Amino acid sequence: MLKIYNSLNREKQEFIPLTPGKVKIYVCGMTVYDYCHLGHARVLVVFDTVVRWLEACGYEVIYVRNITDVDDKIIQRAIENNESIEVLTDRFIQAMDEDAAALGVVKPTHEPRATRYVESMIHMISVLIEKSLAYPASNGDVYYAVHHFEGYGKLSGKSLEDLRAGERVEVDQHKNDPLDFVLWKAAKLGEPYWESPWGKGRPGWHIECSAMCEQLLGEHFDIHGGGQDLQFPHHENEIAQSEGAHNHPFVNYWMHNGFVRVDSEKMSKSLGNFFTVREILEQYQPEVVRFFILRAQYRSPLNYSDAHLQDAKASLDRLYISLKEIGEVETSEINWEDVHAKTFMAAMNDDYNTPEAIAVLFELTSDINKTGSRSNAGLLKSLGGLLGLLQQSPQDYLHNNTFKDSDAQLSGEQIEEMIAQRINARKDGRYSEADAIRQQLTEAGIILEDGSKGTTWRRQ
Repeated sequence: MLKIYNSLNREKQEFIPLTPGKVKIYVCGMTVYDYCHLGHARVLVVFDTVVRWLEACGYEVIYVRNITDVDDKIIQRAIENNESIEVLTDRFIQAMDEDAAALGVVKPTHEPRATRYVESMIHMISVLIEKSLAYPASNGDVYYAVHHFEGYGKLSGKSLEDLRAGERVEVDQHKNDPLDFVLWKAAKLGEPYWESPWGKGRPGWHIECSAMCEQLLGEHFDIHGGGQDLQFPHHENEIAQSEGAHNHPFVNYWMHNGFVRVDSEKMSKSLGNFFTVREILEQYQPEVVRFFILRAQYRSPLNYSDAHLQDAKASLDRLYISLKEIGEVETSEINWEDVHAKTFMAAMNDDYNTPEAIAVLFELTSDINKTGSRSNAGLLKSLGGLLGLLQQSPQDYLHNNTFKDSDAQLSGEQIEEMIAQRINARKDGRYSEADAIRQQLTEAGIILEDGSKGTTWRRQ
């Protein structure tokens, strides 16, 4: 049975969906005012893997990943760029889609934009006001009354007393309590706005997800995910809004992936220590980046460095080299009674322990290298596919440039021509010339392998 670490109860729990055979999952997506960085990539890859495994377990999955397409940062960036919010957000949504596709991330079932659900947000805010869980303020904003919701703090483990004593809370004279958070923002001059019972304005960030969850997945569903940084206050506030409006549980299982760190600090745009997905893909193949992300268990910190990415590349190379030696194999239906498949399943069912699942791939590789087993090569490719890995032909993967921005790299055609020259030189007994060509290729980062089937090559 699949077990998931539930952030709400702080323990691994057996996963039992609300409806047998069906799973509804919501993941907080991107705020689209800039290119995705590696932290965003981790969210994309982690929950893509979660969905892939749920489907492999036979579940029918409805997966929602939202897009925040209006907020303070988006408005400010549009002003700085002297462009409309729509032009800005459309451009970065397209860029996000391109980055996700490169990383092998399958499109979710629904990808709602916040601006298209404002009416639903207004309705939920009205319900909260009717229940005395929210109140309009004199400045035109609407706030959630945190102290009126009995369960506030249950996801993060924070009590109201602890928050008041230890947290820095924004001082706002219009709030009844410093901990209250905004549901509706009164329009400022030049900002986009919608009509509402409280005047012109736009929704706060937290209410977006509660409203979109309700519309697309219902009032109560199975899994809600996102980065660890969203656990408080964003997800805490979602619970307060949704459970306050509906008077019953909101989500059964909460999943949070760990931070990406650079020099022991969280990677983030606010700290200025982030690397965009596009920058990283200028140096590394997308599958290497996906492999790098999955080598860490999703709740653990992920430490970014060129050394770690180079090591990930070398490890992924080993898997592809093993497949290359066998020749063309197809993915096939997995025999889950096979010892390797059983171990893989046990790892994935243990809260998505992808490092242990990947270890199974290397066990298969060792066996393939010893025995030349085509059936194990097919199993390697099939199990890898459940992680979004090993679906390229080995030749295509091994021949791709590692550093795509380097003009000094030899093209595939140049390499093949030099190999042909070396073969001719050896046939003619010009061994020093053949050795010189091999040395030239080696210095260019090309590894030649002479075998019974001829000479093959790969990039170092």
